[in-house]
Amino acid sequence: MADDLFDVLIAGGGPCGLMLANELGRRGVRCLLVDSKPGTAFNPQANATQARTMEHFRRLGFADEVRAQGLPADHPTDIAYFTRYARHELARIRLPTAAQAREQVKTLTGSWSAAELPHRVSQKFVEQTLLRHARAWPANTLRYGCALDAFHDDGELVHATLRPADGGPPETVRARFLVGADGARSGVRRQLGIEWGGVTGIQRDFMGGRMLAVYLRSPQLAQVLPRERAWMYVSVNHERRAFMACVDGVAEYAFHAALRPDEDADAWSEADAQRVFAEVVGEAVPIEVLSMGTWLAGHALVAQRLRRGRVFIAGDAAHLFTPTGGLGYNTAVEDAVNLAWKLAGVLRGQAPDALLDSYEAERRPLAERNTAYARRFADSVGLFTARPELEEDSPRGEAERAAAGRHLDQHARLEFNIPGVTFGGRYDASPVIVRDGAPLPPDEPNVYQPTASPGGRPPHAWLDDGRSLFDLFHAEWTLLALGPDAPDTAAFEAVAREWGLDLRVLRLPQPALRALYEAPLALIRPDQIVAWRGDSDAAARAVLAQVTARAPAP
Repeated sequence: MADDLFDVLIAGGGPCGLMLANELGRRGVRCLLVDSKPGTAFNPQANATQARTMEHFRRLGFADEVRAQGLPADHPTDIAYFTRYARHELARIRLPTAAQAREQVKTLTGSWSAAELPHRVSQKFVEQTLLRHARAWPANTLRYGCALDAFHDDGELVHATLRPADGGPPETVRARFLVGADGARSGVRRQLGIEWGGVTGIQRDFMGGRMLAVYLRSPQLAQVLPRERAWMYVSVNHERRAFMACVDGVAEYAFHAALRPDEDADAWSEADAQRVFAEVVGEAVPIEVLSMGTWLAGHALVAQRLRRGRVFIAGDAAHLFTPTGGLGYNTAVEDAVNLAWKLAGVLRGQAPDALLDSYEAERRPLAERNTAYARRFADSVGLFTARPELEEDSPRGEAERAAAGRHLDQHARLEFNIPGVTFGGRYDASPVIVRDGAPLPPDEPNVYQPTASPGGRPPHAWLDDGRSLFDLFHAEWTLLALGPDAPDTAAFEAVAREWGLDLRVLRLPQPALRALYEAPLALIRPDQIVAWRGDSDAAARAVLAQVTARAPAP
């Protein structure tokens, strides 16, 4: 492989890097992905795939595979709060099982009108699916156990040195672009000299400070947990705050406990992990520690730049979240979705290099929005004070638990029923969006108001034949022609042919769709974002010039 030339070198084989490899591989872009780890994640890491991410997995053809992973299809996905897991239940938000989600999605309207609903699945399973599909694309080369050691951008190509983890001799490769999806300690970001913006070091009783993470197996745990199962168990007491997510729905769990300032878990043994787990459960339960470590909550950070020259950063290399809301991994996936079609367009000669500037213009404000939401959710749960009376078996204890239950019920609905966060992200300041000046609905976490105003997710609908509207969108550009009297689209088609754009016209005569989009024409980008809408194709050349960065926004 010495001095091979690739279109894109991807540093990092987590969800962001693997999603990017899938998006580029399906477009025939020659990619090399490298990661110093021997393979995909062993630890569960992120545990929630939001609905928008599931829609992208559906677009790529493997949403059903992801939904079949993790918990059994009939396993509850409730989030439940307890003083300790074997003691008093304080609050619970009920959410559909994977089987119920498949059925309910076609009946929901309003905020949850979607092609897919969320799925509770550990990241380790998602990565395996992403890797399997990324390897299937002939244009992709994926090398785990191989690290990006250094790189140089000469303005025309990126020259990179790779170092095999087994100690073999270094290798050199060249690529037209490099994407650093190499995590929170990103070597790509450090070599570029890009600093963080935002806040870190936020202290809270929970989700602010050092956390102990234990991946464990315990077949006996189900015997002491409440008969009514949940997906996530949250412990709220004055001694130790913690949460635990079911990994396989049988015996494996991802357990995370807040550490006190005087505790040095770096020197802890498995016996210490067992002690802390018993403290949170409320009684001793045999566990097998599969892995353990520590991490730091209290981040709301976004890199000050996402691009320098021919090098980009994405995922955790570009933004760091406190994991409330499960937004870090899902934001990372959408980074890849946004960047991939733009890289492909430039590499194919369908768009100028200026199109790549829109990646930072779109994704950096979105990351700032999402980190702010995650911080709000963390404040809501982490700043709640659990007093000793909460565990008393007395009238005072009952009153304290009732008050805590009211707060936690409200919090759970704030953090875990978030269609507004999931679907409401927008690119209104983007130079490659043709804004129409229409009033926009408020950006609220728990309510999503569909709008076809350019810059956001297209409104979704289920068609009379049972298909999702999104399933009819073309893999690249789609021009919707809606209603029984949709205008001519010849001008768009002619300009697309002239510029080599892969555009397909989708004619749907249903009046309800015309009303939903509030215009007879709507241009949908390859990442399923509305780029423009209007009443005629008279400005087709100007519209396509702006959305592909051939011409600046007027």
